[in-house]
Amino acid sequence: MSLFDASGIRKVFDLAGALKDPINLSIGQPDFPMPEEVQKAAIEAIQSGKNGYTPTQGIPQLRDELKRRVADPFGHKDRDLFVAGSGTSSGILLSLASVVNPGDEVIIFDPYFVMYDSITHVVGGTPVYVDTYPDFHIDLNKVADAITDKTKAILFNSPANPTGVVASCEEVEGLAKLAEERDILLISDEIYSRFCYEDFTSPAEFNSRTLVLDGFSKTYAMTGWRVGFAHGPSEIIQQMIKLQQYTFVCAPHPGQYAALAALDVDMTPQIEEYKRKRDMLLEGISDLYEVSRPDGAFYIFPKAPSGSGEELVLRGIKEHGLLSIPGNIFSRKDSHFRLSYAASEETIERGIEALRKLAR
Repeated sequence: MSLFDASGIRKVFDLAGALKDPINLSIGQPDFPMPEEVQKAAIEAIQSGKNGYTPTQGIPQLRDELKRRVADPFGHKDRDLFVAGSGTSSGILLSLASVVNPGDEVIIFDPYFVMYDSITHVVGGTPVYVDTYPDFHIDLNKVADAITDKTKAILFNSPANPTGVVASCEEVEGLAKLAEERDILLISDEIYSRFCYEDFTSPAEFNSRTLVLDGFSKTYAMTGWRVGFAHGPSEIIQQMIKLQQYTFVCAPHPGQYAALAALDVDMTPQIEEYKRKRDMLLEGISDLYEVSRPDGAFYIFPKAPSGSGEELVLRGIKEHGLLSIPGNIFSRKDSHFRLSYAASEETIERGIEALRKLAR
């Protein structure tokens, strides 16, 4: 536990509690309500007594529907699926704990989601960082150079947190085939795949051994329900289910029925709204900040015009009540900071005003 610190994002949340009217562009969860149909399904499940344990791998109705929609289309006969007990986050822990032995190396693209290197340390692995600055796209030559005889897995995330960048089809295919050629497990975190404003490509299309992690939290504003899922090679999925029996046990019972209902909800209007908010924020600051265009998720990752990302974040809090996340939480570098546009238009407008003042 001494190998990593408490989440810096939580520290920003604590700071937010001390401000009267903060401009909060830090939160990584949707600001729209959970769809009414999903709420009703959860309430009906609770009232009809669906409150006990479920099978560790998830209720059959949800598993069958997920397999039909997201696993079967890849056409891999040995592909299996289960419902993860605490969102996609549990999928990260279960997958790494199932395949990584002490001393094994896990390739992580920098910048990265905060859990990736921390959980790698927890399971006794060694993170190996592949730099993606300045445009946050993948250089396959760098990946190939990072592979050693100790490399066990590659952690991949597109659309990415914190950058919002979406890997191109060529990048994804190249990475998938490289992992297959070198017999390395490719773990694809696809939690933001529905929040993709351009074409989304999963590496599972090119590599049957890809382990895909996904969930309902971001797309359907169900972050608190903690329902995720994973699909991939059956022998790995079965080990993850076995470990879940002794850790998360199962996903929340009523939450699984809510997730089943969510699959039939059209979220296009909300996704289009987020695309518009992205454009609004980009147009408001891109003349003063260097920023790679995000084509997914609901984040942008600008470079601080001067000084470090952490210094800019602290100035923003002190001078304007602007809450954002310093880039050094997601990276070994401290040049950038993360903004979330999962916020109201009014909040984004106030944020643009504050950011413009900070850049001068």
